[in-house]
Amino acid sequence: MTPSPARGGHAVHGAPLGILMLQTRFPRIPGDMGNATTWDFPVLFKVVRGATPDRVVLQDPSALLPDFIAAAQELVEIGAEAITTTCGFLSLFQRELAAAVAVPVATSALLQVPWVQATLPPGRRVGVITISGASLTPAHLRAAGAAEDTPIVGVEHGRELFRVLVKQDKPDLDAALAQADILEAGRSLIAAHPDVGAIVLECTNMPPYAAALRQDLGMPVHDVCSLVNWFHAGLRPREWGPGRRRSSLGASFS
Repeated sequence: MTPSPARGGHAVHGAPLGILMLQTRFPRIPGDMGNATTWDFPVLFKVVRGATPDRVVLQDPSALLPDFIAAAQELVEIGAEAITTTCGFLSLFQRELAAAVAVPVATSALLQVPWVQATLPPGRRVGVITISGASLTPAHLRAAGAAEDTPIVGVEHGRELFRVLVKQDKPDLDAALAQADILEAGRSLIAAHPDVGAIVLECTNMPPYAAALRQDLGMPVHDVCSLVNWFHAGLRPREWGPGRRRSSLGASFS
């Protein structure tokens, strides 16, 4: 088989997904979007200076849009073929970022809300767990294509996640307490909205606790990892053909 001609044009190859990072100090444990070991494929990271959790979640982040655009354009210039971010609240920038970089953009795990809704039986709907229920507005949901009356619960009254990630941006995290915050929020959401049949986790720091929440509630839980894995699958579809081992039973085929 004759090798095809190699093509260049940018500095980095083999990492098609670019991730825009908030400027943070808190720990990013495996499963967190900002931990490189979370991904089974290479990614490109770019920290947006000045984009702290407080400014993005608790304040109006609109003044940061030019910084996010510039950072996204830099990632595309060096080799990213698509862009995502490490904060679900950046759904507000979905249209502007996509227009500015002219590559696919998935700003927020909230983009999954309408997709997951389409999978549910009649009478069931998607619920959202967010880092700050008081800050997640109908505008964030609209920008993600989600219904404005989507049930939402935040963890801002919990013991660990909100305090560490947003309020104080602390360099240490008690993962057991963080998981307890997520489980408590999930139970509260279901108690208030018994028609919820699936969960979307808005916060990109919540995937480490998704499996425990799924087991506790007994319903599907979607997060930024499910979004990004889907997103990457479109950038690098699996190849099928002679010699490819793809059977779930471990058998090869040709």
